[in-house]
Amino acid sequence: MSNAALLRWIGLILVIVLIALQLKLWVGGGGMAEVDSLRASVQKQTEENATLLKRNQALAADVEDLKHGEQATEARARQELGLIKPNETFYQIVEPGAATSAPPPPPPVGPGTQ
Repeated sequence: MSNAALLRWIGLILVIVLIALQLKLWVGGGGMAEVDSLRASVQKQTEENATLLKRNQALAADVEDLKHGEQATEARARQELGLIKPNETFYQIVEPGAATSAPPPPPPVGPGTQ
């Protein structure tokens, strides 16, 4: 074999290896498509973690207030449970024209009606 023919074969083999490596890079497992997909997944998880971190910090602040602050406990009991202190009078203000979900009360029953 001549020197030129040997160089052609070596060049052809190198081109085939280069094409095979490029195919593996772009299409094969662990290729660029999978890397882009993983990057998008990591970005989404990072955003979700940041949202959950903010929520956890807010909950931790609430827990701290409930443990050490009497006002926070009282406010929560008043708001969520509708509790009032002894000797307080409860007033409920209903806006005019506000729809109520309760039906009207029945008419009073007199001594001769049943």
